[in-house]
Amino acid sequence: MFKDTIMENLRYANLEATDDEIIEASRITHADEFIQQLENGYNEVIEEGGANLSQGERQLLAITRAIIANKNILILDEATSNIDTRTEKIIQNAIMKLMKNKTSFIIAHRLSTIVNADCIFVIKDGQIIESGTHKELLAKKGFYEKMYHSAFSED
Repeated sequence: MFKDTIMENLRYANLEATDDEIIEASRITHADEFIQQLENGYNEVIEEGGANLSQGERQLLAITRAIIANKNILILDEATSNIDTRTEKIIQNAIMKLMKNKTSFIIAHRLSTIVNADCIFVIKDGQIIESGTHKELLAKKGFYEKMYHSAFSED
């Protein structure tokens, strides 16, 4: 994020994008909900690095940018880290919409982020130790299954 309006920060993903396309992408990710609550809406100036936004708001804007860019391959690194549960669900829904018909790589520690993936690779000590769908990995009763039950028994 750089010091400029939300509209221009989002347009950075595709300089040809119209205001209407940017607003539509923001609605898809639900970023529009918090943007409309700001005093100046899409004309609100973001501080350098998004310092005047919450972590969740910055992540929603980043996902909105990815929708505006409309690339075929996505790489998401810890897209739901350091956020509350409500915002995590909003971001996960936005990610699901973003990934539609795209090749996506998601690097995640929160397993809830990847349970719908077509293929999950479990990496430990730099090595792939298991792979499969969420259901297949649970059935293997290996490292993934232990991590999954450990993570969700804490909730």
